[in-house]
Amino acid sequence: MSALAVLFLFPLVWSGWASMEEPHNYVEMAGFGEGLGTYLTNSVVVSVMTVAGTLFVSALGGYAFARFAFPGKNLLFLATLAILMVPYATVLIPLYVLLGYIGLQNSLVGVALVFVMFQLPFALFMMRNAFEALPKELEEAALVDGCTTFRAFLRILLRAVRPAMVTVGLFAFLASWNDFFAPLILLNDGAGFTLPVAVVSMTQNTFGAIDYGMLQAGVMVMAIPCLILFLVLQRHYVRGFMSGALRG
Repeated sequence: MSALAVLFLFPLVWSGWASMEEPHNYVEMAGFGEGLGTYLTNSVVVSVMTVAGTLFVSALGGYAFARFAFPGKNLLFLATLAILMVPYATVLIPLYVLLGYIGLQNSLVGVALVFVMFQLPFALFMMRNAFEALPKELEEAALVDGCTTFRAFLRILLRAVRPAMVTVGLFAFLASWNDFFAPLILLNDGAGFTLPVAVVSMTQNTFGAIDYGMLQAGVMVMAIPCLILFLVLQRHYVRGFMSGALRG
């Protein structure tokens, strides 16, 4: 296990060393274009909206699929999972046109909605299984005590599936924080670029040569929040997979 830990940590350590070999890399990166703060803020905004939207839709949808019977339930669930079969790159141009019709083209909100759509199959699968793993007696006891169905969902069931929600939220954050292709296609204003797009842009030198020192600095800036978040939520993340993803 120690050897595997060293093997997986080596690329991160090497990137950190390469980025610090020339300290001016971070200074140049901070002053590039609209400024590092702008790109970081854009990435944070998109990631927060993606996580919030994914959790909201998947929690309600997962509860509905787990607890209610309605016509076409299984067909609708399979249709949602079928999104995973659609190649990611092939739908970005149609989505770009669609966002133009609803006034969200070149918008961080539009990018977040696209990320939510692509996270929905996995998130619904996780949340449905998490709710199915809960005993129905827990909800029935709340109803006997006077809770409505929605109140029992908010006050009791959501707390019981917290590990699954952490897992879904963590996956949504990592996907939106690190994605390069969708923001590149859906955004055309430099002030609205997310960090991955900005890092690729700022590493291009004369004649297309790549500034690898600045690239590694950008990698570290992108990787550190993900690493911290994963370490903080690791316990809930593992419990979420064990309780929800292995059922059904």
